Amino acid sequence: MSEVTFTFRVDEALKSQFSTAAKERDRTGAQLLRDFMREYVRHQEDAAEHDAWFRRQVQIGLYSANNGNLIPSAEAEAKFAAKRAATHRRIDASK
Repeated sequence: MSEVTFTFRVDEALKSQFSTAAKERDRTGAQLLRDFMREYVRHQEDAAEHDAWFRRQVQIGLYSANNGNLIPSAEAEAKFAAKRAATHRRIDASK
């Protein structure tokens, strides 16, 4: 991969503080900036991947609901009430 120069303006005091902080960690400012840039790109890729997954899940749910695959509210409430009760029993038993 070829390298290019990335030039930008920053307040002199901030540059000085950043360089000092980098040196205290045995890193150069350039190394830290590259690390920050990689992490930012990775974070954005992860966010985009999660967004795409979430959208697919919503579409699957909508498709399923539109095809009549629905659970009545009372049935869902009863199922999760039973799960809550079982959890409470396990907690009480562990005391």
